[in-house]
Parts: sequence; C-alpha cells; structure tokens
Amino acid sequence: MEPVIIEAIRTPIGRGRPGGALSHVHPVDLLATLFREMFARCAIDPGAVDDVIVGCVSQVGEQAGPPGRLAWLAAGLPEHVPATTVDRRCGSSQQALHFAAQGIASGAYEIAIAAGVESMSRVPMFSARIGQDPYGRQLLQRYGEGLIPQGIAAERIAAKWKISRARMDEFAAESHRRAAAARDGGAFQDEIVAVEAVGRDETIRDTTTSQGLAQLKPSFVDEAMSDRFTEVQWSVTAGNSSQLADGASALLLTSAKVAARLNLKPRARFVAYDVIGDDPIMMLTAPIASTRRILAKSGVALSAIDHVEVNEAFACVPLAWQQEFDVDPKRLNPNGGAIALGHPLGASGARLMTTMVHALGRSKGRYGLQIMCEAGGLANATLIERL
Repeated sequence: MEPVIIEAIRTPIGRGRPGGALSHVHPVDLLATLFREMFARCAIDPGAVDDVIVGCVSQVGEQAGPPGRLAWLAAGLPEHVPATTVDRRCGSSQQALHFAAQGIASGAYEIAIAAGVESMSRVPMFSARIGQDPYGRQLLQRYGEGLIPQGIAAERIAAKWKISRARMDEFAAESHRRAAAARDGGAFQDEIVAVEAVGRDETIRDTTTSQGLAQLKPSFVDEAMSDRFTEVQWSVTAGNSSQLADGASALLLTSAKVAARLNLKPRARFVAYDVIGDDPIMMLTAPIASTRRILAKSGVALSAIDHVEVNEAFACVPLAWQQEFDVDPKRLNPNGGAIALGHPLGASGARLMTTMVHALGRSKGRYGLQIMCEAGGLANATLIERL
C-alpha cells in the first residue's frame, strides 16, 4: 500500500529555558493539544488509528511516561490505540515518520500518527546522562581518545569545508530574516496550532544581523581539543547554532486506498527514505552520504527537487552540504531553520516535514527533500512528492 500524508501540524516553538513562552506547559500537554486538533481538522475516527509513533530524545522526568501514550490519553482519545517512543537523537520524529510510512507500505497499518515532542526548558538536554558514562570501555578502546561533543564536530566541519565565521554568521542572520518573512507573510499560519494563548514562534529574532552575531564568543573553546584537532579555528557560537527549544509536531498518515475511501485529500506521498551512519568523530557529515543514497534510490535528480530542508543544528552543516551539492540557496531552508525557529530535539524531524509539506502546497513545487544530522554520526533523509 502507498503511504500518504493527510495532515501536518505543529505547536509554536518556545525558547527552551525557564521563562520561555511554552516552559509552563507540560510536554504531554503540548502533544495532546496537537492530537485533539488533528481530529478536529480531519474527518477520521481516532479509534481507527493503528499506531502512534512519537520521537523524543530525553526520555526522563516529565518525558519518561512515555509521552506519546500519555498525550493520546490526555487528549481524550480511545484507550485501545497503542503508542510507542523512538529515539534516533535529533532525527527521532523523522524516524517515527519513516516507521509509520513503512508500516503502512508493508500492510501492517492503514492509519498511523507520527509525531515528536521535546520540552528542553523542563527536561534539559543531557538530563539522562547526569553522573553517567554513556560510552563504556570497549567503545573508547575502538576510538582511542573517545567521541567528541557535537559542538567540536561542528568546528571540525567548518575547518574541513573552509567555512568562515563570517559565512556562518551571515547564514544565521539569513535564517532569522527568512523565518521572520515567512511568519509575517502567513506561511506558518496553517501549520501552527496555538497552545494556551501562545500562537506564534518565540525564537525568531527580527533584528538579528551578521554584524551583531560577530560579537558573540565561540561556545566550545577547549584547549585539549585544540591540541587534538589543530585545524579547528573556534568559530561556532550560540548565534550560528540551533536554539534550545520547546515544541511538538504531528502528522497523520494513511494508505492512498484508505484516503480515497474516506474522501481525504492527501498532501504528499513518500518517494524514498534513507538512514545511514558515518564517521562518529566527524559526526555531522552523514547528511551528505544520506543525500547521495536517497537520490540513487529514488532516481530523482537533485535539480528536480524544489524544496530542501537540511536541519540547521549548526550553520556549518547545511553550508557544507550546499558545497557538496551546489543547490540554489533559495531552495535550501527557504523559511529559515533551527537557528531561527529552534531545535526541540525529538520534535524537529516532524516539524521540518510539517513546514516543508505546507510550503510545497503554497509554492506548488513537486518534490521536497529533508535531511537531518544526528548524534553518533547518523542521518535520516526523506523524499516526498506533493499531491
């Protein structure tokens, strides 16, 4: 059976710190709001959903529930519908989308929800690691001096692709400019569901300039790492990196046959999927390898793709990707990215897809490609076609 996307929605994005616009909202309630809205928008019986697959990275504290099952129940939806939680780091809800689509394609599901949630103000990043060693002896034996933080990996990418601090700051400022223009032009209006009177993204800074960003200090300076990686120039800052954020996103998928039977109008179909591992010390290069594989799998030329989303974990990641593939900058993250809109880890994969699906609907473009870098040297890629 062919899986199709029927609806895609998200919450506004709040700053992932105490006092942020959504910091007073429990992550279960963030997601429950979307689940209720999904069935208000779609004439479909929620009891017919075969599975609810939810991405979440920090599955501790208030996100240990698991959040998908609890959000479904909190929304007042049928108890017999199951849910599960996926962790593929930053690509968690993109992987949830893959699993939901693949379940439909296999015939295991007819209707599924793929979603993601992360409240980084209430469950801070690395909460699950406090006082713990996530690596173990054998991993460190294989990789000598050990794995490195993502910020150091970003510095290594900037050095390898010769991406200057000025170029990263320019890209970051442009992300805010594009996001502000999209917001002010109503581009996010249909995809955002207000949460307790919060109706728009808090993270976009309209007055951001590359000159202002140039005043920020590098965030990851480490003398030991300077000795280990002599090429690093220390140019990654809070301003040219993604923002910690709170948010949730959800997509409703059915088979094309079910959509026709229920008189639902699909927004897009899946053309190809990919997930791949790459060098865990460079860590953030896997989007390049995953892009090559998904293009080969699909037979679709990159020149035919109208909209590309490469997650802005750090400005150097989409900039290095762009150098490799020479894509028109206007097609890359045209509504801004995580530098401006924030990166609520478990929700970001579904948020990027939600934004891309709506953008293709407005532009009438045919193909959209989404690529997400992930901790451990992983990446997911998804290619869709607008219907």
